[in-house]
Amino acid sequence: MEHSGWERYYPRPQLRRDSFFPLNEGWTLNGRPIRAPWPPQAPLSGYGGAVGDVLWYETAFTLPEGFVPRGHRVLLHFGAVDQVAEVWVNGRNAVRHEGGYLPFSANITHLLHKGENRLTVKAVDTLSHSYPYGKQHKRPHGMWYTPVSGIWQSVWLEAVPVRGAVQSLRLTPDLTGVTLEVDAGGAEYNVAVPLGNGKVLTAAGKEGPLRLEIPDPILWEPDDPYLYTMTIATAADRVESYFALRTVTIREIGGHARLCLNGKPVFLHGVLDQGYFEDGLFLPQSPEEYDADVMRMKNMGFNTLRKHVKVEPEAFYYACDRCGMLVVQDMVNSGEYRYVRDTVIPTLGYKKRKDLGAGGGEHRKAFFERHCLDTIAHLQNHPCIIGWTIFNEGWGQYDSDRIYGLLKPADPTRFFMTTSGWFAQRESDVQSEHVYFNSRVLNGDQPGKFLFLSECGGFSRRIEGHAARNRKNYGYGELCETQLDLEVRIANLHCDMVMPSIPRGLCGCIYTQLSDVEGETNGLYTYDRQVCKVSPGFMRDLAGEAKLTFEKAVENG
Repeated sequence: MEHSGWERYYPRPQLRRDSFFPLNEGWTLNGRPIRAPWPPQAPLSGYGGAVGDVLWYETAFTLPEGFVPRGHRVLLHFGAVDQVAEVWVNGRNAVRHEGGYLPFSANITHLLHKGENRLTVKAVDTLSHSYPYGKQHKRPHGMWYTPVSGIWQSVWLEAVPVRGAVQSLRLTPDLTGVTLEVDAGGAEYNVAVPLGNGKVLTAAGKEGPLRLEIPDPILWEPDDPYLYTMTIATAADRVESYFALRTVTIREIGGHARLCLNGKPVFLHGVLDQGYFEDGLFLPQSPEEYDADVMRMKNMGFNTLRKHVKVEPEAFYYACDRCGMLVVQDMVNSGEYRYVRDTVIPTLGYKKRKDLGAGGGEHRKAFFERHCLDTIAHLQNHPCIIGWTIFNEGWGQYDSDRIYGLLKPADPTRFFMTTSGWFAQRESDVQSEHVYFNSRVLNGDQPGKFLFLSECGGFSRRIEGHAARNRKNYGYGELCETQLDLEVRIANLHCDMVMPSIPRGLCGCIYTQLSDVEGETNGLYTYDRQVCKVSPGFMRDLAGEAKLTFEKAVENG
């Protein structure tokens, strides 16, 4: 089977070098062949064997002649390995990493041989709740899904100068330019930005922030997602990147806090996106599938995806950057979930409680906080991301006011939804509501916080032949038998709750969800993306009505 693009795809689009050697082929897992980068539980992996708590991966590679120029080192990169990874090159230890959602790398120059080299990875995945785990469950059911283990993103090598390499890049845009923070190990660097009119903006820097003012700036927005390309070069290194000009702010308009993009109020008309695929679980068959998902939703009139308790490969965010899709990025939950405490009681209307913690001890909490900061650092340059969710529906929630205070200074350019759904404390930029039953008119009555219906809907329609077999159907309310049944329920949701709430301060609505996931059949698309359950034109009409209602509410105050 071909890799359908993952083998050719450069995994780091915002810091691209010509040096690239993919390592997604030729792997074995516990002695059986496996197709990377898919996890062994995914059909696309072709693995078919039992998946225990300990996974031993092996492959071999030979670097091409001239891949490592004089004065360069070789870095080994992993996109993600779930949950704890230990890596050896030619039998010698290279790196150890904890946590299954973020990338890591190691300098392996001193471990390499001439000719063939052997790469060994030991992944330990007990689905420990001391680490972020999202929706993974050892006994999949309802809204909890098949777990993934081991390698589930690309593995690759690059040759990097020992001195003068561009090691990291932080971008902070506004409406007239961008501020760069480049770590080039103290070396001088030059920046070049083509302006699209035949001219090139150039600047030089060394240490500290570098400000670039863009003549006749073109702003990034969903209807015109304009990206500026950029090269950064030292005497020894050259990387390609990109940025966009846009701001995210909250303004008081007509007695309500309103979320603004580029200074203008915006209504977040979106869907919950869990990032699961029938054949690849955590990873689609090709990176182009992210573009396809984004365009499926844009074709329905949506402008926002809430990326739900999962960090994706950068290919996803790059697709959103290029296609003009806003993203609200969730942190990945750790700690314990309790059905009665976290779902039944708040669904019945008891949505207030103190932050009592959710078990797991100090190690779990310290890791969660570090993982949040690392997630921000990893994704902060993507213009599509406009906000962060810290806790969802109380899962693993503790000390939320303190954690807001920890994370907000790390990214003051975006909003933080400290608690999504319920169990709100004091500190947050968002007044968040989840309403799955008994639609009601919402009121934005918390000064400085914009009102966001961050989950709703979830109406189930099962399409035989495109639904998971031997799984009990899961969704909210009665099963919709036809397309018309589903469209009527979605229309009633908008008529009874969304539209009348907009004049009262509502700034966004997230419908559950983009696609079915295993036995959960409340997607607008089936799990295999082969059937759209509603008319895209019908959904575009609803989106247009919401936008018009929002514009009138803002204009009338």
